[in-house]
Amino acid sequence: MSEPTSTVSGSGFTRAFAEADPDDVDWLGGKGSGLARMSQQGLRVPPGYVIGTSACRSYLDEGAVPAGLLDEVSARLANLEQEAGKAFGGGPVPLLLSVRSGAPISMPGMMDTVLNLGLNRDAASALGRATGNSRFVANVVARFHAMYADTVLGALDAGGSDIDDLVAAVDPGDDAGEAYDRIWQACEAKLADDSGDSVPSDPQDQLVGAIEAVFRSWNTRRARTYRDHHGIPHDLGTAVVVQSMVFGNLSDDSGSGVVFTRNPATGEPGLFGEYLANSQGEDVVAGTRTPDQVVDALAQGILAELRDTCADLEQAQGDVLDIEFTVERSVLFFLQVRSAKRTPEAAVRIASDFLAEGTVPPAVALRNLSTEQVRQVQRPGFDEDELADARTAGRLLTTGIGACPGQVSGALVLDPDRAKSQADEGADVILARAVTSPADLHGMIAANGIVTATGGSTSHAAVVARALGTACVVGAAAMAVDESARTVTIGDVVVSEGDEVSLDGASGELFTGQIASSTPAAATGALGAVLSTAAEASGCSVLTRVTLPSDVEIARQAGATGLVTAIDDVLAATGHLGGLAEQLLGDGDGNERFERVADLVAKEFTTLLASADGIEVGVRAIDLVADESREMLQQTAVTTRHPELSVPLGRPALIAAQLRGLATAVRDCGVSPRVHLAVRHVGDPAEAVALRQLADAEGGNVPVGAYLTSPRAAFGARDIVAASDNVWVEVRALQAAMFGIPARQLLTSEPLDGYLQRKLLSCDPRIELDTSTHELLGRIAQAQTGTVPVGMRLTGSVPQTAATQLYQLGFRRYAVDLDETRPLVLALGKAALGAG
Repeated sequence: MSEPTSTVSGSGFTRAFAEADPDDVDWLGGKGSGLARMSQQGLRVPPGYVIGTSACRSYLDEGAVPAGLLDEVSARLANLEQEAGKAFGGGPVPLLLSVRSGAPISMPGMMDTVLNLGLNRDAASALGRATGNSRFVANVVARFHAMYADTVLGALDAGGSDIDDLVAAVDPGDDAGEAYDRIWQACEAKLADDSGDSVPSDPQDQLVGAIEAVFRSWNTRRARTYRDHHGIPHDLGTAVVVQSMVFGNLSDDSGSGVVFTRNPATGEPGLFGEYLANSQGEDVVAGTRTPDQVVDALAQGILAELRDTCADLEQAQGDVLDIEFTVERSVLFFLQVRSAKRTPEAAVRIASDFLAEGTVPPAVALRNLSTEQVRQVQRPGFDEDELADARTAGRLLTTGIGACPGQVSGALVLDPDRAKSQADEGADVILARAVTSPADLHGMIAANGIVTATGGSTSHAAVVARALGTACVVGAAAMAVDESARTVTIGDVVVSEGDEVSLDGASGELFTGQIASSTPAAATGALGAVLSTAAEASGCSVLTRVTLPSDVEIARQAGATGLVTAIDDVLAATGHLGGLAEQLLGDGDGNERFERVADLVAKEFTTLLASADGIEVGVRAIDLVADESREMLQQTAVTTRHPELSVPLGRPALIAAQLRGLATAVRDCGVSPRVHLAVRHVGDPAEAVALRQLADAEGGNVPVGAYLTSPRAAFGARDIVAASDNVWVEVRALQAAMFGIPARQLLTSEPLDGYLQRKLLSCDPRIELDTSTHELLGRIAQAQTGTVPVGMRLTGSVPQTAATQLYQLGFRRYAVDLDETRPLVLALGKAALGAG
């Protein structure tokens, strides 16, 4: 973080708005950066200065105000008095201050603010003479005392109706000094009774106390919880903004407001916000008074100035803005500008509108649309308020293991036949089973969601649900399923078949009753326009994982340029994978048994390839040691009996059978698909050569290649590529191998969350590429040829950081899960445009 030099002598902890570099957000904080920018653009901003984040970090480290800071604060205060033409702590016109927090990353409402600071009897008397209104002075005194007592001293009852009554009893024509005495003494007595504390009457002491309070507020429980939830680092610190007050509560032609340059809920263009006459800023957000719509409440001249300024600021910053303003006696002042928080739906429309309007470059238009927002708009999910109400009401039945994401509601059904029958009639159903088997497949396909009492993340239910893309929870051990009574019992709660339940396949939670879902917006023209721009910018091929023919059109609509699938996924989704394990454990000639595999592949892929209608289809060969299906494939038993199946080409007849099956499907599907087969865990060029020879022996009708999962494969990538028709890298598997942890842990919260909190890892391998993985992928990137580009196979949610790193390494071919197609298209576009 840069440490700007200061024109005030000292340690360089402070910077005036007019001097600061608005781009140095890490040091100035978001609020300070915005004020510096507006000041330097010539807008009407009350003067002030920023105490940088470095001072906060020093204060928190040392437990004391850093040496030299208070001298700088005094010098800045003298400059501010001169610039404002006012006196701090006296008259003829008193200078009152707002002292506010301003973190580098916006944390609305999480840290502290003190307004109207600088009041003593002399200042109050001068304020009364300057305004001619002692009731206003009394109101300012009461507000300041209550806010300081609460924020700086931690008083629990810092104001109240009794103080409000005293303020209301002050006549505007009373002596302001006497009004100050009455209000201050009453507030002090109330505070003494509450906590024994006292608000200092010396304005200098008030300022120091407020600055320290803002520093301390960085580490309050609510602030730390907010940062944990949003992934904000704890070591940034907050800046402190010290600014001259303007008064929206001075008169009826004064007021305060908050305005957005576009509607943050819908993205609709035009000013959207609220204004409250004769009020200070906290009144607008406190909810104690009902504000008016800003376009209806402001005088036409002020509204026109606000509208023009907002339009200029939005175009200059290329973003929808949240702007705080105050009107003092019909004069408009700007107090804050920041990027507006917005709903995912609004974020999509805003990006699309920016592109259509052409007022900002594409990189700027896409900058504030995140991959997570795209995920949210493309998939319906539980309404957040209803979900919170369900938890509060005790409707959470149990929590199992989240096996496949999705938030769905439906009627509880315990039998797969009834699940299919009811689904055929148009009902939404949740299939609950003690454990699933291939015999349940028809009901699993029909269901909106699946929940089982037993099983883990690689059980039959989990594997099939992931193949189907159906929300699924497994291992809900507290759930007792009674098929004869048609009930599910969890503790003292009995749920009968037909009762509505709701299931969250990510968190593993099962609720009673229905929870409303938000409406998906993925198919809107707005998102299509944004993703079209992103795809054109990146020039990447994005292949989407499918399992059933019905997935193909969904993948096309999501923007897929091709498809990937896996033979074991298709066999799982069609009920044949468990049978394969049984065949391998049975008696007889294993090579003969593989003919059954060829027949199954031909049958299931003929339909799938016909649906693909000529676009590229990458097929991954059966992996009998796949972590994702170890329970279903009985891996321990199978590999004990057939250890050769633990290596990629240990049983060439199994690969040959899959090649024959695909060749038959290509012949019979009625279209001209582009199909290739890739074998997982290839780690040596000799394996790639042997695979090519095997394919040639089978007629060479299906191109072949490799899935690289190990560091050794990365080192041999050049020769593997030379012997292959196609090559894919499983990025998660490679990264996990470099860390020496199971690949499945990169899709879960724990244990990595705990490890990162303990600072036992230098990076989060779920979010970014470790330097060692980055170096290996760099070797692989150099091995690409014009005819054999290397593809990146990404599983789970694709983070923007990792997508940007892969793009910068030169990879232009990707394969992702179905729900990740749109997010990846956006991420690659942002990487190409430098907006990642």
